[in-house]
Amino acid sequence: MTGDRSVGRIVVAAAAALVLVFTGFAWRSIDSLVSGIERISDLGLGGQRDGATDILLVGVDSRTDAHGNPLSADERAMLHAGDEVGMNTDTIMLVRVPNDGRSATAISIPRDSYVEVPGIGPSKINSAYGATKLTLKEKLLAQGVSESSAETQSVQAGRQALIKSVGTLTGLTVDHYAEISFLGFVLLTDAVGGVEVCLNAPVDEWMSGADFPAGRQRLNGAQALSFVRQRHDLPRGDIDRIVRQQVFLAQLTNQMLSAKTLGNPIRLQELSEAVGRTVVLDGSWDVIAFLKQLKELSGGHVKFETIPVADLNGMTNDGESVVRVEPRMVKAFVSALVEGKTDESEEPSFDPATVTVNVLNASGVGGLASKVSQALAAKGFQTGQVGNYNGGSVMSTRVLAASTSNPKAKEVARMLGGLTVVADPQMSAEAVSVVLASDYSGPGSAASSMFDFTGSSSTSATPVPPAPPISAGQNGPKCVN
Repeated sequence: MTGDRSVGRIVVAAAAALVLVFTGFAWRSIDSLVSGIERISDLGLGGQRDGATDILLVGVDSRTDAHGNPLSADERAMLHAGDEVGMNTDTIMLVRVPNDGRSATAISIPRDSYVEVPGIGPSKINSAYGATKLTLKEKLLAQGVSESSAETQSVQAGRQALIKSVGTLTGLTVDHYAEISFLGFVLLTDAVGGVEVCLNAPVDEWMSGADFPAGRQRLNGAQALSFVRQRHDLPRGDIDRIVRQQVFLAQLTNQMLSAKTLGNPIRLQELSEAVGRTVVLDGSWDVIAFLKQLKELSGGHVKFETIPVADLNGMTNDGESVVRVEPRMVKAFVSALVEGKTDESEEPSFDPATVTVNVLNASGVGGLASKVSQALAAKGFQTGQVGNYNGGSVMSTRVLAASTSNPKAKEVARMLGGLTVVADPQMSAEAVSVVLASDYSGPGSAASSMFDFTGSSSTSATPVPPAPPISAGQNGPKCVN
């Protein structure tokens, strides 16, 4: 029971951070609040070079607030918080906000998604933070580093590992980082006077404490914690929990953007105190400038999506239960969201056999170019030059062509997991080249092959395609399982 509650707290913790992203402009004039938010630096973040801000939102189970102050006895009792401190980040969302600030898309990543974690290898994505932190902290303590210094360094490494894992899986560069404890979720829910939800059927699940009738109802912060953390007795387990989280956030965002909330000084003060006490942000984020971009954001332009799942009930050869996600499918899905496409099933207007693709290795991984070239050949493309890249250091994998609009280059990029097409004016109009960097996880890579579950105890795949997006602009809550 304790473990499930710990998971649930983390699941809902990152939810509160969305309020900062979607509705923070309500307190843009409160400089003291912004200056009081805990800041962290040196996370290896991007620079918003693709026309949008990509924000990684995570939640951590903590017995302290964002500034390290212990929670009160009453707060711990309200949250049913025991002595065990969890380190897994079981809610992971990547929020993309175009630079015009008129829309936002939150992309959920299931906590058990089996991915390549830097320094660890194939693992559940929710362990990237905690496992990295634990491993480094033990090493530093063994070297005689002080407890406080080892804690600081290892937490930093855990955050960096999670950022890299999400970036590799989605193909997007994380520009900013927001972290929040589960207390923030409860405080923010109570600050808006509770949030309305709707259930298709009554639920009574003791492990999460979820005990609600069917139909529409308004939940306070503590009740919302149970509503969003339930995963047992749901038809699709964690996927249904993600849906609950998304519809709850949609309603919370809708309420936050309403004049009733924004025009209430008491509500705003409570929200300000909740954010200042429970949110941690990266130090490079100019929050005031970002929030000004959101001044025209409305609930109808806030959408919630979930990455495609290849097997909800996957299992590794070691018998570990995981959610299987195909990096190529995920990158293609995210790329379609970024580019505003609606039909990824459209066939290319040319024969792949007419396209010769050069594959050049800048990753340092021996034999990678040959494996990727073979993967392309299996899709019908002609094999061109295969070897090492001699053009200098390359930080990210890309497809090179004379123009970024080259349809053949775009199709190669799609087949390799939604890569970026970069214009090289020195190339001929028909030439297409792939330059592989250390971040490559598409067909032919170790990250792709780790999803070969042949010989595992998983008997049948349970794929979960992306559901229609959930909007924060609808009238009333969407009814869910």
